[in-house]
Amino acid sequence: MSAPTYALPEADSSALIDVFTGGQRAWLSGFLAGLAAAQAEQSESASTATLHANVLYGTQTGNSEELAERLVGLLRETGLGADLAALDDATPESLAAASHLLVVTSTYGEGEMPDNAELFWDALSADSAPRLEHLAFSVLALGDSGYEGFCRAGQIIDTRLEQLGAQRLAPRVDCDVDFEEPASAWMTEVAGRLRAVAAHLDPTDAAAVATASGPAAPSKPRSRWNKKNPFPSRLVVNRLLSGAGSAKEIRHFEFDLADSGIEYAAGDALNVMPRNAPTLVDALLARLGAAPDTDVDGAPLAARLTSDWEIRTPSKDLLKTLADRAPGSELAAVLARGERETLDSWLWGRDVLDLLHGCEDARLDPAELPDLLRPLQPRAYSISSSPLTSPDRIHLTVAAVRHGAGTGREHQGVCSTFLADRCSDADVAGISLQPNAAFRVPADPERPAIMVGPGTGIAPFRAFLHERAASSAAGRNWLLFGDQHRASDFIYADELDELTASGVLHRLDLAFSRDQTEKIYVQTRMVEASRELYAWLEDGGYFYVCGDASRMAKDVDRALREVIATERGRGAEDADEYVATLKREKRYVRDVY
Repeated sequence: MSAPTYALPEADSSALIDVFTGGQRAWLSGFLAGLAAAQAEQSESASTATLHANVLYGTQTGNSEELAERLVGLLRETGLGADLAALDDATPESLAAASHLLVVTSTYGEGEMPDNAELFWDALSADSAPRLEHLAFSVLALGDSGYEGFCRAGQIIDTRLEQLGAQRLAPRVDCDVDFEEPASAWMTEVAGRLRAVAAHLDPTDAAAVATASGPAAPSKPRSRWNKKNPFPSRLVVNRLLSGAGSAKEIRHFEFDLADSGIEYAAGDALNVMPRNAPTLVDALLARLGAAPDTDVDGAPLAARLTSDWEIRTPSKDLLKTLADRAPGSELAAVLARGERETLDSWLWGRDVLDLLHGCEDARLDPAELPDLLRPLQPRAYSISSSPLTSPDRIHLTVAAVRHGAGTGREHQGVCSTFLADRCSDADVAGISLQPNAAFRVPADPERPAIMVGPGTGIAPFRAFLHERAASSAAGRNWLLFGDQHRASDFIYADELDELTASGVLHRLDLAFSRDQTEKIYVQTRMVEASRELYAWLEDGGYFYVCGDASRMAKDVDRALREVIATERGRGAEDADEYVATLKREKRYVRDVY
């Protein structure tokens, strides 16, 4: 039964109040004022609640997803409705039913869509995509200006939405690797504009509302440790994995989490803040003709070159400046051709010192360097341990990059050789977690897992196997691993033998490419095991890939489609749709770089 409702008879309110005593009139006036305020607040809340934003993210390593989660938290805190989903979970048809869309997406490789945005883009860019005149949107694009396709994924989504008639709620923001400040500013702006729309104001007059809503807050607790404030951790294990005669130097590292409170999951990555090699810093100081203690923005130049600036990979601004000041240089000639592939090929292996030596006529003042050198960034590595077996330490599996030995000057990877050569347990390195919620062991422990990880790509799958063993997951596990030579490159061989003997690793396929005349790779083994691989997929299996994005991951993808086409016998188009279904079901996921 519903509660009865009562209404006062229509009458002059002043006459009505006259029948009460002074005290009663005072109480009634306060009551009515409070009721009116409550009704106004309820009305405002109802008005705000009618505005609902769809927040979609495209991510390869987790950054965009984390920012999207923070945006949803901010919108909800300000009384707005907000839903979060990956771009591939949305369709153009679903956008046709939406009113407000906020997109946060990274760019993968040389301007490509991240894995969980490919299907969305295919549908959005199709001629059959619906008109979206009713939709208001804004895009936050993440990228790396060191690549030609800087922020391209976000840019083309932004352009396509406009082509379909959608209206920009706020201008697109393109973020470089140091994205925190511009991303937070964009979140605050779009939250303010949405709040203004909900209050029936012009969204361009939303500055006061945006300020009142405060900074973007996380939708779930975040660690105090991040890229800007890394945890000072001790590197307590540094062990060589590759054997004598290997062309690679692969090492196993372990970082002590101590009292950091860092909680990680199998599939996450670890950001490590490196320091540049002292030999390279000294050589740069000599080439610049500058003393180590030269003041640059309040700090010694040597310290800035060691810890603050990227001196391994030259920036676009530095390239242009050197070419302008040394017009007769080889660099200037390559830039003048305007061919990106030619420039990339020419730059391969060259660092800032190489460019300075090649542009003898160019002179740089140390005071110019902050504008010409990019900030030194942490390097992200896939974690190779599970918190179920190693809660206090994070393991990494890293190849130390070195080339040019015997040519007069050895070039070194910034972070890999920092860890291998210069970071001891008496020192500390700054670390922070890079969550990757899309790259996880199957939520259903009964599901099979197929893991393709040659070389250091084995890292997250070592973590997965330890996780599945510790949790007594019943699902079958299949690892495809390979490298050049079994005798020197079969890393973690003893562990894999133990996991096989204990029944955790049900199948191990190995592909050592240089141990026979014909080169054999992991994709070769996939095609050889075509029938069983397809059967595992049909049994609900998950297909994981980790490693090199430029060649291996593409070859593995082609092999997967070949396997499906062969076993289903319905052609390439059917195989493509099968793979798309795997992606939609989050059963084909990659951690590639």
